[in-house]
Amino acid sequence: SVITGDIGVSPIAGAAITGFGEKLDGTFATAGQVTGKIFAADYMDPTPTTMTTAISDMQTAYTDAAGRASSDANKNLFDGLIGGKTLAPGVYAWTTDVNIAADVTIEGSATDIFIFQTTGNVIVASGKQMILAGGALAQNIVWQVAGEVDAGTTSTLQGIFLVKTRAVFKTGATLIGRVLAQTAVTLDSTTVKA
Repeated sequence: SVITGDIGVSPIAGAAITGFGEKLDGTFATAGQVTGKIFAADYMDPTPTTMTTAISDMQTAYTDAAGRASSDANKNLFDGLIGGKTLAPGVYAWTTDVNIAADVTIEGSATDIFIFQTTGNVIVASGKQMILAGGALAQNIVWQVAGEVDAGTTSTLQGIFLVKTRAVFKTGATLIGRVLAQTAVTLDSTTVKA
């Protein structure tokens, strides 16, 4: 995998990060595949405190995103089958999985906010993309996922993924944004651009 940005684990130790050949440099580590720093709860001070704060911030963001109210029109839209659709700015909520079996377009300006909530999983089929249009930015798209994220091979995902369980990015997948999972993130030859 190739990552542009920082990565970290907590409260688990740095040994949980595998496949990067990281080199510890006191409070952080580096690796050829990571343009950024690698952090873990067992690195030198002040990293443990910083990681504890990061976990708390992620949990606060998850709770905040989950608590946002959606309009009735955006509840269980298309029964979670959003592939082939164009989504406008707003808060969307599903009590089902969100399945992207065809490209989905997220359209809005550079200042528009999108919040996607699901009590299920986000499943993106192999080769499918989240396409941004009209100036929409990945940094303004939040996916609050109570289940897991399953990114198929060569798929492209956009936004900040706050995941209660795990996120799996299969071979050749791309994430433009960030992923913060409360259990695990698996990257298989994945490109991440924060």
